[in-house]
Amino acid sequence: MGNYFKKNISLISFIFIPIVYLWDPNWLEFLGVQPYWPLFWLLPWSMIHGSFDGLIIGLFLGLILDSLSLDSSFTQIPGLVLCGVWFGKLSISNNIFVRHFSFGLICSIASFFCGSLFIFQILIKYWSDNINFLHLANTKNILAQIFITGLLAPLLCSLLFRLFQTSKGRDKLISFINK
Repeated sequence: MGNYFKKNISLISFIFIPIVYLWDPNWLEFLGVQPYWPLFWLLPWSMIHGSFDGLIIGLFLGLILDSLSLDSSFTQIPGLVLCGVWFGKLSISNNIFVRHFSFGLICSIASFFCGSLFIFQILIKYWSDNINFLHLANTKNILAQIFITGLLAPLLCSLLFRLFQTSKGRDKLISFINK
């Protein structure tokens, strides 16, 4: 049972993304805004598995989260797909660049990018309404989401990165080299 759990930790942890997205824990909010939960899982997984798999998982994450959202006219797919491809470019061979606290910076940039794409969709849809001053609250939400995502990313992404590495068997190679 333990070996099955260890090999499938990626799939098991993937199931928790929609659960946390729907749960919406109040004690992790900053100015009433939650962190962008999919990035915490997508970053370490895409770094280990590569850009193409990051693109596919970003697409699936976007489809799942769009099906759970109340308003179906805006999508999270473009931001998650592009972030999955970008995160895949930061492979394990570049692990010197991506240290513990760099996960926070990378997730903050990705959160800004995904939030901006989402707000851009809203602006395009309501362009003819000329209600631009109402979008100032969206800017506050993006900045709060960037902050809380960047704050929690080093802890969660580092933990998931180590879990995904051990489930893929890369820890055996590293321990063999160190002996």
